[in-house]
Amino acid sequence: MGYTLAQKIIRAHLLEGEMTVGQEIGLRIDQTLTQDATGTMAYLEFEAIGIPRVRTELSVAYIDHNTLQSGFENADDHRYIQSVAKKHGLYFSRPGNGICHQVHLERFGVPGKTLIGSDSHTPTGGGIGMLAFGAGGLDVAVAMGGGTYYITMPKMLRVNLTGRLQPWVSAKDVILEVLRRLTVKGGVGKIVEYAGEGVATLSVPERATITNMGAELGASTSIFPSDEVTRAFLKAQGREQDWTPLASDPDAVYDEEITIDLSALQPSAACPHSPDNVKTVGEIGQMKVDQVCIGSCTNSSLSDMLKVASILKGKTVAEHVSLSIAPGSKQVYHMLADCGALSDLIAAGARVLECACGPCIGMGQSPNSAGISLRTFNRNFEGRSGTKDAQVYLVSPETAAYSALRGVLSDPRELGEQPLFPMPEQFLLNDNMIIPPASPEEAEGLEILRGPNIKPFPVSEPLTESISCECTLKVGDNITTDHIMPAGAKILPYRSNIPYLSKFCFAVCDEAFAERSKQKGSGIVVGGENYGQGSSREHAALVPLYLGVKAVIAKSFARIHVANLINAGILPLTFEDPADYEKISQGDALCLAGIRNIIAEGTVAILENRTTGETILLQVKLSDRQRRILLAGGLLNDTKGA
Repeated sequence: MGYTLAQKIIRAHLLEGEMTVGQEIGLRIDQTLTQDATGTMAYLEFEAIGIPRVRTELSVAYIDHNTLQSGFENADDHRYIQSVAKKHGLYFSRPGNGICHQVHLERFGVPGKTLIGSDSHTPTGGGIGMLAFGAGGLDVAVAMGGGTYYITMPKMLRVNLTGRLQPWVSAKDVILEVLRRLTVKGGVGKIVEYAGEGVATLSVPERATITNMGAELGASTSIFPSDEVTRAFLKAQGREQDWTPLASDPDAVYDEEITIDLSALQPSAACPHSPDNVKTVGEIGQMKVDQVCIGSCTNSSLSDMLKVASILKGKTVAEHVSLSIAPGSKQVYHMLADCGALSDLIAAGARVLECACGPCIGMGQSPNSAGISLRTFNRNFEGRSGTKDAQVYLVSPETAAYSALRGVLSDPRELGEQPLFPMPEQFLLNDNMIIPPASPEEAEGLEILRGPNIKPFPVSEPLTESISCECTLKVGDNITTDHIMPAGAKILPYRSNIPYLSKFCFAVCDEAFAERSKQKGSGIVVGGENYGQGSSREHAALVPLYLGVKAVIAKSFARIHVANLINAGILPLTFEDPADYEKISQGDALCLAGIRNIIAEGTVAILENRTTGETILLQVKLSDRQRRILLAGGLLNDTKGA
């Protein structure tokens, strides 16, 4: 029996465990990346581990999230990250150089290599055949130190692509169709591998759009083969030497398979407030639009921007529509300027933003009250845009640009014949905004520059014999990390200041949670299905730790978040019978008696609800390594003690 592409890369990097679905495995990591919203904490953790220099083949620190500098906080954090990178052996991508996933695809990604990043959309690298995972900052810090990265061996899901996309139908419509079929929980515990005759019709940027939004499926990662299309892309980036052909074996066996006929797809949109709430543009109808935002790590490549410029050329954005456009990298921005496409965007009335994440994470460009915003982004969670009652729809760049002109949601196929947008034979190569690390000799004398906004991360204690406290919060299904620890321009600058950040924890669900938690001193959070979906931000575990959360009990967890909870020393427990979720109310007195022994050896815990008298069985789904981490009070404690 042959291997899938993902299995081949796993096999080549396997350090611990066996490739048996459901079993924990340890992987050697070749590359890491961070961005500034998660990177400050990751580097504080790396410093705490005490290793003087990164031990990966390549590690890159990007500045792309907190680029709105309305106070000293973001600039100070950028300076801290730059000094850490210089001293500890990382490349540093300066503010303005672009979004981490777009730049990494262009300048650093290598087929067949492993990559983890402190950003959930790191699987973008699967567009060139990397095995790329989103992870918490502490996992990245450990990997930078040469440590093993652990995941549960996933199932393999093959998405068989047939046919060819029709004019004005895009890769965004492909991943929206996958989301429509599988939902935001459909990829949990799986690697999504794209194959079939349709693959060869998709460019690397199109493939990267699809793998990027595999994060919205809950998938461990997504991957495309490395073929002649990949080779041409890398050659145009001056990196043909990094190419290697990669594909699954003809007799590879997959756990699941679906087929998508590319020629049958239509322009689509993910409706509020979930990426899997997908309808065709025709089904939604000609809805009035207030705002259009084009960019993000999902759709900010040169080919995306050229398509948008072609649609806007010689026309003007509708008078009631605000259009913003953010190129994904300095390379893209510069090439748009050189070919005249940037002039077409400006002349049409677009507001051209810097090469950064920007509106995607609520960092500016919030819609008007109850506004309808079309965005080429990857998430449309409630309130993520910065406007709580905004209605955000996720669409392709083609749909976004045409709708901006007409002022209503519109099908770009009405534009008629589509021009060709071939990939350039040679991209503009200028890495002057990437700063290399100092040599080991030079690094010894370098100082780490810390601003006053950087506070120590919370200290966790070894697990106690028993836990007795209140249910301080009960929430429903599909709680995202945006619910737990919101993003946005008002909050993101404090990602290195956990005490201040704690004021906003779960504020989307319950504004009184933070204050109540401080008064109680400890607590247990109860949630529904797919708890912790979305971003990789470990702050959604570190801040609850600071507020005294001892355990989270849920029907099921998202992959990255459950790892972050364990790393922070917070117990992730699941209901043996999901119906028992109804047996707990907020404010109930709960007890996990003998929990330390159960974590050490057991698979089932008994929760006593002392308010109602009920007893509830909870599953303890942990590897031996995870048990050790929780007993120690978190990964940092465990690493220091090792």
